[in-house]
This record gives sequence, structure tokens and C-alpha cells, in this order.
Amino acid sequence: MHRNLSPLASAVIIIIAAIFLFDVQGAFIKHMGRRFPVEQISLFRNLFGILPNLLVLLCSAGWHASGRPLLIPHWKLALGRGLMLVVAQMCFYTALLHMQLATATTLAFSGPLFVTLLSIPLLGHTVGWWRGAAVAVGFAGVIVVMQPGRDAFSFVAVLPIAAALFYALASLSARFFDKQTPTSLISVYSSASAMLAALVLVLVQDNWVAMVAVSDWLWFIAMGTTGGCAVFLMITAYRMADPSSLAPFEYFGIPFSFCLGWLFFGETPFDSLFPGVLLIVGGGLLVLWRERMLAS
Repeated sequence: MHRNLSPLASAVIIIIAAIFLFDVQGAFIKHMGRRFPVEQISLFRNLFGILPNLLVLLCSAGWHASGRPLLIPHWKLALGRGLMLVVAQMCFYTALLHMQLATATTLAFSGPLFVTLLSIPLLGHTVGWWRGAAVAVGFAGVIVVMQPGRDAFSFVAVLPIAAALFYALASLSARFFDKQTPTSLISVYSSASAMLAALVLVLVQDNWVAMVAVSDWLWFIAMGTTGGCAVFLMITAYRMADPSSLAPFEYFGIPFSFCLGWLFFGETPFDSLFPGVLLIVGGGLLVLWRERMLAS
């Protein structure tokens, strides 16, 4: 990152890149979910997601200089973070199979609202009237997108919101690790924990689908490494800046997902997204505006 950029500006660029990669991963999963169960997708998502983080760790001069430690002080938290991630994955991946990409992603982007709320008890942050109003506006938008009063409403629409809650918990947990602990090592721990949890689910469900073609493996590798890079960038951003300052920028995922859904799946969910998406984004922008007012 350019040395003239402030830590917040650098974190913003990083988190936007992470959100784009998450949406690309979502498109991969939606495509692959036509053949493979979500437990199997989660298993390989976490298996191949370890690879980019291992590569970054092995290339880290600081990690080598410190004696290449593998045990981290908060290893239990890192493993617990992996369990949060696998629950979020199960919820979100299932939603992607039954909903349009942009609609599921829009509901999942209630995550920044959860980040703002959870930062109160977990990080001791103060959320005043302006940010509280922004969260209320955002959740009003979530309800509008869910359309709970319509005959077409399905409880599948609740799954992206549950995923958002657990993703928010996983994101905020990054703030509790020592600054000296490499981000890539945290991701390795979390991915390994999530991979083992997904393996247990695969064995319990007993619905494994054989991957017979080379293209199957290529899809899984692309999906896993894309997700692994996204998680690494997300953790990096949240360790660089205040979570409530970064949360509004996660809404870039909504237009990203809309474009990907339109390009690759022919989806144009205008009716389900509007006007709720405007309230969701408006709530996030209100948080951003308030942050700037307080900083001036």
C-alpha cells in the first residue's frame, strides 16, 4: 500500500477488494451448488482457502525472523472463529442455491449493521443516536428486501441474515488477536478449524458427490483460493482500522453481486431489491457521514 495513504484509506481499499472477491466466490458457489452439496463445498472452500494464507505466511520476513512460530497466544479464539465461519458458510451457501445472487448478498450485507451493534458489547465502542438511527434504517431495508408479508416469502431469506451475524462475529474477533500475530497464521488456524467442522458435517450427512472431471477440481480450487484471499484481506483491514468506520464500505458488495448475477446467471432482481436496498445502503452511508463529522 502506498506510503502516502492513511491507515484508514489503506484499510478501505483492502476491504473493497475483499468484498469483490467474496462476491466472485459467491458466484462460484452458486454455479457449483447445482451439483455438489453445501457441506462438500464448505469443506473444499476451507481446504483450498488455507493455501494463499500459507503462501503469504511462508513469504513473510517477519515470521521467519521471529523463529517461524506456529503456536499463537489466542489459538482457541482462532479455532472458535473457524466454527463461526462454517456456520455462516452453511447458511449463506444454502441461501445462494435458492435465491438470486444479488438478493442473498444484499441480505447478507446486514453484516455491517451487526458489526456496528456488536462493537458495543465486544469492543466497548459507543454508538450514539446517529449511528443507532443508521442501524435502524438499515434493518428496515433488510425487512423490505425479505418481504415477510408476501405469499412468496420463504424462511430461506432468514439464512443470509444468520450468515451475516456469524460473519460479523468472525470479523470482530480479529481485533482480539495480538498485533504481533501474523494475519495469515490466524487465517490458517480458522480455515483448518472450519475445514474439520465441514468434514464432520459431510460424514454425518453422507451425501458426498464424486468429483470425476478435472474441471470439478479446478472449480473447487478457484472457489477456495478466492475465498481464502478475501478472508485474508478482510482480517487485514479490520486489524488496521475501527470496524464501524470500515463497515459502510462493505455495501460495495451489493452492486458487485448484482453485476455478477446479471452477467453469469441472467438475474435482474429489481423488484426484490428496491426500495429496501436503498435503505440498507443509506443506513451505511449515514454511519460514514457521522464518522466524518466526529473526526472533523
